[in-house]
Amino acid sequence: MKNTIITICLLLVSALAKAQALQSYIQEAMANNPDIQAYELRYDIAREKVNEINTLPNTKISAGYFASEPETRTGAQRARFSIAQMLPWFGTITARENYASSMAETDFVAIAIAKRKLALSVAQSYYNLYAYTAKQNVFEKNIRLLQTYEQLALTSVEVGKTSAVDVLRLQIRQNEMIQQKEVLQEAYLAEQTQFNKLLNRKESINVEVVSKMTIPVEDPYFSNEGLTLNPELLRYDKLYESVKQSELLNQKERTPNLGFGLDYVPVAARPAMNFNDNGKDIIMPMVSLSIPIFNNKYRAVSKQNKLRQQEISSQKNERLNTLETAFAKAKSRRNQARIKFNTQERNLKQAKNAEEILVKNYETGTIDFNDVLDIQELQLKFQINQIQSIQIYFCLLYTSPSPRDRQKSRMASCG
Repeated sequence: MKNTIITICLLLVSALAKAQALQSYIQEAMANNPDIQAYELRYDIAREKVNEINTLPNTKISAGYFASEPETRTGAQRARFSIAQMLPWFGTITARENYASSMAETDFVAIAIAKRKLALSVAQSYYNLYAYTAKQNVFEKNIRLLQTYEQLALTSVEVGKTSAVDVLRLQIRQNEMIQQKEVLQEAYLAEQTQFNKLLNRKESINVEVVSKMTIPVEDPYFSNEGLTLNPELLRYDKLYESVKQSELLNQKERTPNLGFGLDYVPVAARPAMNFNDNGKDIIMPMVSLSIPIFNNKYRAVSKQNKLRQQEISSQKNERLNTLETAFAKAKSRRNQARIKFNTQERNLKQAKNAEEILVKNYETGTIDFNDVLDIQELQLKFQINQIQSIQIYFCLLYTSPSPRDRQKSRMASCG
C-alpha cells in the first residue's frame, strides 16, 4: 500500500507534465522540500515506536538486610534477595505492535497528502511563470507592431495624410504596454522566488518553463470513481483501522498480568547444633496475578473507540462530498477555459483579418489609426485571455480525482 500511494503521486506528476521540466521540478521539490522531510521524519519516529513497545516490563530486583535477625528453627535470617518479572497476557505485546504500526501507516499517508499538495503548488507556480512569460512575449510583439504602425503614421504625417496626434497616441499606447511588460517582469521574479523556495533552493536560480502551450483537442478521461484512491480519504481508512487496533489492544489490556519471581533468604546455621536443615537457605518461587477487578477504564475506552469510529466515518463522508463538489466545480471551470480559449482563437483570426484590411487601406492612403489602435487593443485582449485560459486549464487538470484521471487531494483554483 505504501508504494502504491507514492506511485499514485508520481503518476499524477508524469501524466500532467506538459514539459519534462515540470516533472523534474516536482521530483526535486519532493526530494528537498523541508516540509516533506519533516513528514518523513515523523513517520520514521512512528515506526520506531513499534520497537519501543516490543518489550517486557522491567525486571524488578530487590535486596534487604534484617536489622534485627529473625530466629527460625533452622537459624537466623540475615537478608532477603528477590527477583520478579511481570508478563502481559498472551497476545498483548502483538496487539501493541499492531496499534503502533497502524498509527505509523496514518503518518505515511500524511506524507502522500503533503507530496500531493506540494506537487499542486509547484505546478500552479510553474504555470503562473508560464503565463507571466507568455504575456510578456505578447506585449513585446505588440510593442514592435505599434512601432511599425508608428513609422507608417510618421510617413503619413509627412505627406499630410494624417495628424501628428495619431503618432502621439501610438507612442502613448507603446508606453502603456512597456509599463505592463515591466510590471509582469516584477511579478515573474516574485513568482520565481516562490517557486524556488518550494524546491528549497536559492531564489535567484532561473526557472525554465515551456515556451508555448495549447489546450489539447480532447480532454483526459475523468470520473468520480478515482476519488476513492484519494490519500485524504485513505487517511480516514487508516485512522479507522488504528481505532480498531486500539480496541483490540484495549481488550488485551483488560486481561490479567502474570508475574513470576524468586525469593532467596540466606540462613545462618545454629552453633553447636547438628540437625537436618540447620542453616539451610530459603528459596521461594512465586507466582502473582494482576486482575483489574474494580477498574471501569477499559469499558470507557471501548465506548470512546466506538464513538471515534463513527466520527471518522462521518468525517470521511463529509470529505468525500467536499471533494466531489470541488471536482465538479473544477471540471466546469476547465470546460469554461476550453470554451474561452476556442472563442479567443476565433476572435484572433478575425482580428488578424481586420489588421490585413487596415494594411491594404494604408496602401490606398485611407488608413485610420484610430482603427489601428482599436484592433491592436482587441488583439492584445484576446491573446491575454487565451493565455489565461491555458493557465487555468492545466492548473485544473491537477485537481482531477485519481492517478489515472490526474487526481489531486485538494481541489484548488488556479489563475
